[in-house]
Amino acid sequence: MHELDIVIHIVKAVEDFAIDNRLTKIDTLVLQIGELSGVIPGYIEACYPAVVEGTSLQDTKLKIEIVPGNALCKKCNKVFNLLQNDFECPNCGLNEWDLLCGRELVIKELIAC
Repeated sequence: MHELDIVIHIVKAVEDFAIDNRLTKIDTLVLQIGELSGVIPGYIEACYPAVVEGTSLQDTKLKIEIVPGNALCKKCNKVFNLLQNDFECPNCGLNEWDLLCGRELVIKELIAC
């Protein structure tokens, strides 16, 4: 489960950011996870409490936003969701596209108290 390592690195990055910016209390950590990223949001949520226990983030809430795996068809320029359409443009049937979003794993926001 690589999600555990991901959470450990995220917590370390957030703690370093908090120290560098003199944040004393963070209420919520907001992550964006792309549906094509290979990261399983449920595993991130499951690991989070154990990783933050005993850290400055112990009492923080975790919020996860899912970023859709959208692409732009190279033929007809339609934007579509890859997973919902089996990686094929629903407009023209072509499976040649440019990925627009969906592979990210981003610390989007820290909400301080």
